Amino acid sequence: MINMSKKLVIVESPAKTKTLGKILGKGYTIKASVGHIRDLPRGQMGVDIEHGFTPKYVVPRDKTKLVNELKQAVKDASVVFLATDPDREGEAIAWHLAEVTGTDKKPFHRVVFREITDDAVKSAFESPRQIDMELVDAQQARRVMDRLVGYKISPLLWKKVRKRLSAGRVQSVAVKIIVDREREIEKFVAEEYWVIEAELAKIDKKKPFRATLVGLIDGKKLDVHTQQEAAKIKSALEKAAYGVLKVATKKAARQPAPPFTTSTMQQEAWRKLRFSAKQTMAVAQQLYEGVPVGDEGNVGLITYMRTDSPRVADSAIAEARQYIQQKYGQEYLPPRARVFAARTRGAQEAHEAIRPTRIHREPAAIKKYLNASQLRLYDLIWKRMVASQMAAALFENTTVDIEAKDHQDYLLRTAASVNTFPGFIALYSEGRDEVEEEGKAILPHLEKGEILKLLGLFPEQRFTQPPPRYTEATLVKILEQYGIGRPSTYAPTISTIQERDYVTKAKGIFQPTELGVAVNDFLVQYFPDIISIKFTADMENELDDIASKERRWPSVIQDFYTPFDKDLKKALETAEKVKIEDEKTGEACPRCGKPLVVKTGRFGKFVACSGFPGCKYTQSFQVKLGVKCPDCGGEIIQRVSKKKRTFYGCGNYPKCKFITSFKPLPQPCPRCNGLLTQHGKQAWCTKCEYKGKVEEAKAEEKS
Repeated sequence: MINMSKKLVIVESPAKTKTLGKILGKGYTIKASVGHIRDLPRGQMGVDIEHGFTPKYVVPRDKTKLVNELKQAVKDASVVFLATDPDREGEAIAWHLAEVTGTDKKPFHRVVFREITDDAVKSAFESPRQIDMELVDAQQARRVMDRLVGYKISPLLWKKVRKRLSAGRVQSVAVKIIVDREREIEKFVAEEYWVIEAELAKIDKKKPFRATLVGLIDGKKLDVHTQQEAAKIKSALEKAAYGVLKVATKKAARQPAPPFTTSTMQQEAWRKLRFSAKQTMAVAQQLYEGVPVGDEGNVGLITYMRTDSPRVADSAIAEARQYIQQKYGQEYLPPRARVFAARTRGAQEAHEAIRPTRIHREPAAIKKYLNASQLRLYDLIWKRMVASQMAAALFENTTVDIEAKDHQDYLLRTAASVNTFPGFIALYSEGRDEVEEEGKAILPHLEKGEILKLLGLFPEQRFTQPPPRYTEATLVKILEQYGIGRPSTYAPTISTIQERDYVTKAKGIFQPTELGVAVNDFLVQYFPDIISIKFTADMENELDDIASKERRWPSVIQDFYTPFDKDLKKALETAEKVKIEDEKTGEACPRCGKPLVVKTGRFGKFVACSGFPGCKYTQSFQVKLGVKCPDCGGEIIQRVSKKKRTFYGCGNYPKCKFITSFKPLPQPCPRCNGLLTQHGKQAWCTKCEYKGKVEEAKAEEKS
């Protein structure tokens, strides 16, 4: 380690300073930049298009005091270590720090660690390096490109669509994906079909089971589209003789999923914890930067949470295998360690997957030191990592073909799956986006040629379903699949398209707003490249080429800007004003009687008279819940604070000041008839101490 006095370390996050301070000791002064200290200016382009797209960086006003403090700290130091995050953005922040604080005039070093542990940090300080300008240039190119799109298209949207709109390169593609899916759903025409199940048993009638009609014995498919067709087949099956045609049993092994990347962590956190991508990343950041763990002090609990590589350090694999052998026994340990490779182009294999910094630090052991969200996410990350090195789960899958002999020979089929060895699923099993039917039936022992007895037939009407709308998990999955953005962009992209009111999320499902559809259609018509999935994915590859020294960033921007500028000029000349109909509230204006409509202004949605400017009546935007205020009997309405947080209050405010952060439920408390509010899956009474599941409260009310 370099032996110099007055050693200054600059990190991004104040939370990280405590954890690093414990590791490095008293010989180091640690300061935090609190993210970026320099950026393109607000309110102007800040990019010199005529001279190689040179960016003009400025220090924001709210960072002036901090920058002066950092300058003084650098001046007083004999050596400076820039320990910002280990990704492109972190590399760019390190470069900005060097440029602004005068670090470049001092001995300075770039140190990179992907976990905040003694070994990782000390190793990084023993092997410092210089700033990687290729990574910096890749980040500069992304920032400049996004600024060009935003500052060139946004004024056009103000003029042609609606004021105060904005567009983003990656966000616009995310909106397009959601809009395209909505149109698939709108065009979808449901088709009726019937499923016919037969309840069968062996001659002794013990252990009845069900089999489903799949076709005819000769291999012909049997499509049943109407009740009449189903009734006809049922009549034939009632007269048929049943017997076992074939029994096939196969052994299968299910392998565990790799440790988390940013994308898979966000997907699984939504599936299992119902965490949004933004919430997942915020909690993961806390676990990475360090939390107080008893006598250990501040401890970094997981490795860096922005990564697209499932690679794991050999030392972590060895620790996981040792833990598995001690905890579960030799049979749960595969003969060789598993090695996982990245599936996405451009994945940074020098990075690691998201994993616990110590496998032996079990979730239960540190439960009392974590809040609920931290514990749930840490538990998920820990289990995923350990399970990835456990033995495969073994299954015995049985498929039975059954013939029903009549004037036509029908084929029915049933299946069962028995877990013969749990393997990794003893600890963890990956969640799924959609429910998949598996052979869960318990079958009696059946042999080929065995005669069966029919106990009943059960025709069921069904309809084909449209493709599902996107959730947090499936949207992240499709963004990664198409190569839209990188690990650091998924969460802010999803948050931004909601904040701009281009999409809404209800019960975890994304739908485009009328505004989102209008903006999408406008961009598709006039900027087909910008909003093209392939174009955006290819652009990510171009940015990767900059990072790997294959291309220079100004030429990449020039190749992008030339056709973009051409499209922009054409749109300015030819695009017509887009008409977006205001959403009607269904209520009349109390002043003039004309319909009230929902409009969007500088501070969000509000209700106004459709007779404007003749009538200037307005009121705040409210969502009625059909629930009476417990204090005055007025209508409780949903509101949004200036910080865009949802809360619920009485519509008679300011006369009545009832307010709650939890959603009121329409059914009254089954004990005292008071107001129930929803806390996750539970209903809590605001009057008495009743607590119960929402479904239980509904059932008690009905009874």
